Amino acid sequence: MRIDILTVVPELLVSPLGESILKRAQSKGLVEIVVHNIRDYTTDKHRQVDDYPFGGEAGMVMKPEPVAAAIDALRAEREYDEIIYTSPDGVRYDQHEANRLSTLGNVIVLCGHYKGLDHRIRDLYITREISIGDYVLTGGDLAAAVMVDSMVRLLPGAIGDEESALTDSFQDDMLAPPVYTRPAEWRGMRVPDVLLSGNPMLIRDWQEAQALERTERLRPDLLK
Repeated sequence: MRIDILTVVPELLVSPLGESILKRAQSKGLVEIVVHNIRDYTTDKHRQVDDYPFGGEAGMVMKPEPVAAAIDALRAEREYDEIIYTSPDGVRYDQHEANRLSTLGNVIVLCGHYKGLDHRIRDLYITREISIGDYVLTGGDLAAAVMVDSMVRLLPGAIGDEESALTDSFQDDMLAPPVYTRPAEWRGMRVPDVLLSGNPMLIRDWQEAQALERTERLRPDLLK
């Protein structure tokens, strides 16, 4: 898998993309993540990537020329399955979307910034607009990092115990059950006896019941 990220502040992505599971997945050759500075595709001496909006609105707008140049350069090298734009008005990101994206080969993620992106780029290039929640960030870079992390951890071999990713919250539209580790008793609180029973069937039934109870109590919207 290859993920190309287009941004005006690449420094924001250095740490999130270079540590933990993402670092190991890249070292294993499971994924190639390349961050591109959109300013490198400008043609003026000031490397300007924004301009005032038509219509007199407050704020600035990402210019179409450098963004188009960046996407054109990448598409000249390979085909892409999706060109994603991180936008507050995109589809709500969830585990199902992460699962789908993790099966793709090549993906471009364009990080929104300023007041937004010249809409002609959205009309001409973007195949998928995604939002990670109903709030506004300074830019789409952190949203891109969230999406990339959730995608890459699903790649076979990215996590030592691959079954772990398949039992995460939201994989089956429910929250995960409680988890415990040693010691079996801590500050007067004991691990549920069923988890110490060694009976896989009883444990699985308990986990399913707990997952359902927690989902009904904490996120009933998921059960709809």
